[in-house]
Amino acid sequence: MSQQVISRPRIGVPWRTAAEEVANRRVKVDKYLRAVESAGGEGVLLSLASGSENVKREAENLDAFLLTGSPADVDPGHYGAKRHPAAAEPDAARERTDFALLEHALAAGKPVLAICYGIQSLNVFLGGSLVQDIPSELGTRICHSPEEDDLPGGAEATDAMHAASLDPGHVLEVSGAARAEVNSWHHQSVREPGRGLRITGRAPDGVVEAVEWADDSNWVVGVQWHPERMPADRLAQALFRELVAAARLARAEK
Repeated sequence: MSQQVISRPRIGVPWRTAAEEVANRRVKVDKYLRAVESAGGEGVLLSLASGSENVKREAENLDAFLLTGSPADVDPGHYGAKRHPAAAEPDAARERTDFALLEHALAAGKPVLAICYGIQSLNVFLGGSLVQDIPSELGTRICHSPEEDDLPGGAEATDAMHAASLDPGHVLEVSGAARAEVNSWHHQSVREPGRGLRITGRAPDGVVEAVEWADDSNWVVGVQWHPERMPADRLAQALFRELVAAARLARAEK
């Protein structure tokens, strides 16, 4: 094995759902692993079947974390709300894993990139709340979630796309422009940001598209869109490169 491969930062990537892990349905989670590897990191797929203490022990040997999207919704009981009729079932194993990883990462100063469900999980872990159903609660005309994801024959539906405005922060820095075109596959979003987070991106209808750690003590970025589904997009590529670079720096500073 070459020194280049050995030196790749190890990025922990949890399975999207417990059901997908049991069935070994890897099509969607493999997109995240490929994105990490293309950016120069080593993606480490993390089981949702381990208890919180086992997850934390495994996290000790990882340099950063990528919280994936998921068809589940975070249990609204975590932020003191009743479940909306349009909300999907929560995935307790995924929540337990995300929260254990975040507890370790934030205490150890390890970078985190949180995507779609991941940004919502991050926000709730830090005491924030969520819009549980964008269409019924906000009445927006922007399509944030196409009706179908998988088409007959195994093909994927075309992503919904819309603009996002970016405020100063890591995402704006790697974008190089205050406006980006992003994809959209979600019906929930950040409502009130959690402790230590600030909003750095919004869709034209006000839906939160990006949050970041409020100071420079750690590299923590959450995006509501799916950069792993945009392998040719410059901003998507840059986000994964920045995660890997931040992981390499955090490892060097241990």
